[in-house]
Amino acid sequence: MMRRLLFRARPLVHLHGTSRQSGSRSHWQPVIALALLFVGGCATTEQQATFEPPVFPAPPAQGRFVYERTLRFSTDVEPASRMARLRQFAVGQTDEMRGLVKPFDVAVYKGRVYVTDSVQSKIILFDLPDKRYREFGTEKPGLLTKPLGIDISSEGELYVADISARRIMVYDLEGKFLRAIGSKDLLQRPADVALNPAGDRLYVVDVGGVDNKHHQVQVFDPHSGRLLQTIGHRGTGPGEFNLPLQATVSSDGMLFVVDKGNFRVQAFYPDGRYAYSFGSLGRYPGQFFSPKGISSDAAGNLYVVDTAFGNFQIFDHQGKLLLFIGDRGQLGGPAKYLLPAGIDVDRDGRIYVVDQYFRKVDVFRPLNGDAADAAPASGK
Repeated sequence: MMRRLLFRARPLVHLHGTSRQSGSRSHWQPVIALALLFVGGCATTEQQATFEPPVFPAPPAQGRFVYERTLRFSTDVEPASRMARLRQFAVGQTDEMRGLVKPFDVAVYKGRVYVTDSVQSKIILFDLPDKRYREFGTEKPGLLTKPLGIDISSEGELYVADISARRIMVYDLEGKFLRAIGSKDLLQRPADVALNPAGDRLYVVDVGGVDNKHHQVQVFDPHSGRLLQTIGHRGTGPGEFNLPLQATVSSDGMLFVVDKGNFRVQAFYPDGRYAYSFGSLGRYPGQFFSPKGISSDAAGNLYVVDTAFGNFQIFDHQGKLLLFIGDRGQLGGPAKYLLPAGIDVDRDGRIYVVDQYFRKVDVFRPLNGDAADAAPASGK
């Protein structure tokens, strides 16, 4: 049995303020002057303060991933002006802070991190290379109702599952609405989307409901929107689903679906035929209790989030457990989760994990290679 990964991390502290301006500039200028003196005096102390990012697995095992950063607010990518920082320090007053309220899923394209927010009914973009923050999906014709799953094609088109509108919304990288796929006649409760590497098959996970058998994956042509195939229906047998939730397509075209109600991940060939499954109900590494998000990397490894465990587990292509990262925690520090949901892995092997309760996206960077080098699970 794998030893649980434990570490202590300083909780992340965020300063909250209001965008409403109060008082004149002359009112707080003297305070800022004093703040400048204080900040200068404290510079040495701040430089001495260090934070050692946690590594996984924990020493003495060979580290495979290291915590890199957390994304929550616009200020995590857009540098604040010098005056804004002084105003915050002196009087606790900030410019309007925008960010995540109830994130669900994440997709990454060349350093651009796109996050669905089901409460704000929008897509939030953290553009790391260009240090930009953007929001879209709030205006017609690309108006979102309750966005959940998201994926990005190799051509740079965003596909978003709107579970309330019962359709898939397609945007370009800047948030311009392009088209919609599906309808209320074809989709019951679309929860996630996944595209194959060739870009000619769009898999839509239809989670169904307690009173119907439409627990399935609908396959569309991503360009024309034509329905090509339906995979599965409600049940417990091979190729059947009970509340399927999210999906990913590996580099070889294999489809992997989180079969939440059956506590497993099912694999399908590119033509939709059932291949195999892995996982079972349980509390031990390699098992599932409340599986949710899933993603795959360039080597074919699979990353599966479990909300109940507060972590994500990494499996090889056949479902052999390699490693798990994260634990339940009340403070929301690095790799501490209460409601983890979506996950994505970029081309460089970085892992992006959404937590709904702490309203964040944690980012982990591979060390000395990628997850393909991760050691098998062990108790050593």
